[in-house]
Amino acid sequence: MKTTVDIFKSLADETRLRLLLLLQGKAEFCVCDLMQALDMPQSTVSRHLAYLKKNGWLHDRPGGVWMYYSLKKELPPFLQAQLVLIITILAGNATSLADQERLASYLRTKDHTTCS
Repeated sequence: MKTTVDIFKSLADETRLRLLLLLQGKAEFCVCDLMQALDMPQSTVSRHLAYLKKNGWLHDRPGGVWMYYSLKKELPPFLQAQLVLIITILAGNATSLADQERLASYLRTKDHTTCS
């Protein structure tokens, strides 16, 4: 079981919080989708996703050359409580809203046969 310290460390970064907010809608996204939403390079996004996965937040699956990420369906109660708090406090934040808009705009024009 992850310690409380590890869980809070996983939340102690703006990029990881932004990723959790993007993934909270029960959706699965390719790393390339999340890169566009955050306007960050693949290496940065992948590193933060790996950190969240290591600390019990995410599920991943390979899909061609990309990985797809989603929130774990059954988060432990402590993680679920933290996620509810994050969403309640940050979902209306200007940065979060801008991320959601960039993601939505990208997905409207994305070629769904490839991820680039």
